[in-house]
Amino acid sequence: MISRSDDYVEYCRETAKRAHDLHDLALRGRKLKHLTERIHEQIAEAVELGPGDDVVDIGCGDGTLLRLAQERDVHSALGLLATEEEVSLARRAGLNVRQGLTHQLPIADESASVVVCNNVLLVVPRARIPASLSEICRIARPEARIFVGEIPAGAQRDPTPQFSTRKELLSHLLHKQGVRAWLGMLRRMGWWRLTGQPAVIRTGTAVSFFAAPKEFTSLAKEARLEVVRYWQCDHYKTRNNYLLRKLV
Repeated sequence: MISRSDDYVEYCRETAKRAHDLHDLALRGRKLKHLTERIHEQIAEAVELGPGDDVVDIGCGDGTLLRLAQERDVHSALGLLATEEEVSLARRAGLNVRQGLTHQLPIADESASVVVCNNVLLVVPRARIPASLSEICRIARPEARIFVGEIPAGAQRDPTPQFSTRKELLSHLLHKQGVRAWLGMLRRMGWWRLTGQPAVIRTGTAVSFFAAPKEFTSLAKEARLEVVRYWQCDHYKTRNNYLLRKLV
């Protein structure tokens, strides 16, 4: 029997270990680098990113926004990643990053004039959403511009096919993804058998948080954050973006 794990932190760690390109950390797929760049250009415009800003990008991925910030002569730009493996990879590329999770940000109070948390809260466990929003409020200065984006508007089904046997999985990979994927899984299965490790597929695709605008607005208000603007993503019509400010 092959089981599955939706521990997203572990998924990020495994991705960093196997990364061939820094953009792998964006978790969008290597062919969508242009989309990652376009999304972060839109975020930079939404928060009016400019000279003198102190930027914190929670879940900075491949550091696209950090590089945009440097091009705009910000005062400082710091990215946070879920695992030390990602941090090590990003630092080798010259990025200013730290390890940190949304509900425990390793950042001083009121130290950011811009806070970005894009494509992150959708994988944060539902129970940690209030603490995560409170942490965003804590690190934001009065009048800070806060962007929280790509939050699904409704529950999403994990598209990963379910298999009860190794044979079923191998057959699916061979017919749907080709010989390379089939050989890769065959090697993993051999390693599981050789080491006695459990046969676990880490999908990293589970969505644990979703909110319609009314629900998210309520959660934000409880964390002393006010929605200034709401709009849907032009690239994911089923996901929402929010521009927030700190209530004082």
